[in-house]
Parts: sequence; structure tokens; C-alpha cells
Amino acid sequence: MLLSLLPFLVAAEQSAGQTQAPAKFRSAVDLVSVSAVVRDLKGRFVSDLAQRDFTVLDAGEPRPILGFRAESDGPVKLALLFDVSGSMRLGSKVVDARQAARHLFGALRPSDEAAVFAFDTKLERLTDFTSDFASLEAALDRADQPYGQTSLYDAVAQTSRVVADGGRREGRLPQRSAVIVLTDGIDTRSRLTPEQVTTIASTIDVPVYVVAVMASIDDPRETDDERAIGISSALQNLSQWTGGKLFIASAPAHGGTAARQIVDELRHQYVLAFEASTRGGWRPLQVSARNRTYVVRARAGYDAGGEAMDFER
Repeated sequence: MLLSLLPFLVAAEQSAGQTQAPAKFRSAVDLVSVSAVVRDLKGRFVSDLAQRDFTVLDAGEPRPILGFRAESDGPVKLALLFDVSGSMRLGSKVVDARQAARHLFGALRPSDEAAVFAFDTKLERLTDFTSDFASLEAALDRADQPYGQTSLYDAVAQTSRVVADGGRREGRLPQRSAVIVLTDGIDTRSRLTPEQVTTIASTIDVPVYVVAVMASIDDPRETDDERAIGISSALQNLSQWTGGKLFIASAPAHGGTAARQIVDELRHQYVLAFEASTRGGWRPLQVSARNRTYVVRARAGYDAGGEAMDFER
């Protein structure tokens, strides 16, 4: 997501025994902000890196990092997207999805915020962003009983835009934000293709995490069914391209594990900023650590013609 202004706090200089007040300057360049999660080969968070430890390739071209921030243990902001389409009636999908949502709420702190959305062929906002976790739990019970067809990818695109629009009103995108989708992954009515939604969502520096609730016999890790594998592959691409992750919840304990991992990741982010390309259109990104034993996950690209936001250092 492009950012048009970069605030700098200039260190005060002492002259003739007097201290000048810090001055704030804003640059005239467009910047791209990208959040990244870094793990070692054992899957543990790496939380002691500096700006010099990262490299950024913009369409294969190295870009100097102009802004850097290490996010550690701060508040998170979640947009929970709940599937209430007809296919969720099968088995225990709805029960498992609601339980996964409660695990997410249980992992939050009083300083965190969440909102609940529900979708079938249309998107409905059940709550605004709030720290009132009792109202969030109540919103799950107000979700309609599963009925009708599914516009999964359209709903992901709309919810991502809601999160982005909230950031624009604040003047910048809130960090440690995410869209979390609770679904069985079956889409029957979306106008947008998975590839289109992936591009839309990945231009916004808000990752999309997918918790796919399904019966164990449909788990793509345990079957050679082409339909199940195809659904999993589309969800995997959507989440990874935005810097998120796909979790398969085919047993009750899986939802709790996914909830803890998602919230932990959002609390351990690095935020980097670099100058945007002057060439418009989609630009693929590759963010890496100089230590090649570290695994970096970040969004896969940005739109070099999008709206700009502030980056605070």
C-alpha cells in the first residue's frame, strides 16, 4: 500500500548550550509499507533483527529500506469473517467454526479490538471494532443459521477494504491487523476469482488468515480427492500472498492452535518502508532476511498506483 508522506523526528542539536526542540519533516516520496513475520528453522519467532538484516526486492530490483519498525507484543485488531452459507450445515462445521472464533477472542487482551462479519452471498457486519468481548461472543450467536450459496472471495475482498478504509480515516493503516476467515472453503457465487481477490487483498498490508473447518475425511493432508485439494490450494494461495496463513481445522483442538498462532504472529511483526516504483501497476515483492536460515513471510506485492498512507518511524 503506497504511503505519500514519511514523518521524521529530527534529533535535537545543542548549540551554544541551548537545546532546540525536535523538528518534524515529511518527505515528498511515495513509500510502500510491508509487514513481515520472521521465524527460524524450528518455527520460533526471531524478534531481535534490525533494519540492516533485511533485503527488499521490488520486481527483482533491490530497494533501500527507508523506514523500519520492530513491532513487539502490541495490541492487535482482528476482522473476523464468519461463513454462514448452506454448506456449513454439514456435520459440525458451524459448531467448530464458532469454537475457533471463541478461541480467538480468548487469545485477545483488553487493549485488542475485533469486529465480526458474516457472509453467504452478501456481507453483513455484526459488530463494529470493539474491545467488548462479551458483545463479540453475542454476535456469533446472532449469526444466521447456515443457508444459501457462498460468495467467499467477494466477502474477503469487501472485508479487506473495510479494514483499509478504517486505516485511511486514521491517516495510516493500523499495524498488527488481520482478516481471519472461518469457512469450509466452498465458493459457489463469487463474482471475483481467487486470483483477483488475492491481488486486491495483497495490495493492502493486512494479512488474510484462513481457518478451514472440515471433516477429517476431507482434510487435504489426508486425502487424494482433487476437489478438496483444489479448495485447499486456492485458500493457501490467498492467505500466503497476503502474508497470512492457511490452517486446516479437521479436529476440535485445531481451532485453538490456529487462534494462538495467529495472534502470536500479529504481535511479532517487523514493518519496513521503501520508495515505491514510478512504474504503475502490480509490483511483485520479495522480503528476505540476510540470514538465509530465517524464513520471512510478507505480502507478495503492491499496486504502484494505489492510495498513499503515512508511515511513522
